[in-house]
Amino acid sequence: MPKISEAQRDARRQHILDAALRCFSRDGFHATTTADIVRESGVSQGSLYLYFANKDDIVVALADDRHQGEALLNALAGREQDPVRGLAALIELHGEGLVNADRTDIRRLGVQAWGEALLNPRILATTIEGLTLVRQAIVAIVERGQRTGQIRPEVDADSFARTLIAVFQGYVLQTAWNEPLDLHACGQLLRGMIAGAVLTEAGRATFAKMSNP
Repeated sequence: MPKISEAQRDARRQHILDAALRCFSRDGFHATTTADIVRESGVSQGSLYLYFANKDDIVVALADDRHQGEALLNALAGREQDPVRGLAALIELHGEGLVNADRTDIRRLGVQAWGEALLNPRILATTIEGLTLVRQAIVAIVERGQRTGQIRPEVDADSFARTLIAVFQGYVLQTAWNEPLDLHACGQLLRGMIAGAVLTEAGRATFAKMSNP
């Protein structure tokens, strides 16, 4: 029997993950069985178990994939030489994910995973890991902005990061509920709040230039 290539293995694994994501989004984590995922993906039960031992493995793999995508966004924002531009880029890049229809299923799974994390240590660990990566990226940008005099020195970087994450988690929850949310207006308000409470005059000047090109 011919061996499949690494690329084929990766493609088959991703195919199973995509099918599982659709099932979890449509029917919920607990209502979905591995048999449902097998039917959705069209692979055999044995093929599924070659890649994942159980549903938890699949949820953790989906979360890891999402974290890799978020890490790329964080890296793009972190490469901005100006920390205020980096902060604005971080907000915009993560905000774009809220309006991307292709990300609907992953947002719905994310909300389910938050609840499941209260009971499942593995899912809690991967959820905290993902949040920590984003938090560290924000903290690094804030501390850099404080060194350049664009962010107020009294701002606690970790507290700001946690607050910003909490705002985005709220947006994720509302979009998952299909609430009629004007994300553009929310984004403008968020930028104004940051400009008023976090940035110095120099930082606000950069923010203003970005808002009014």
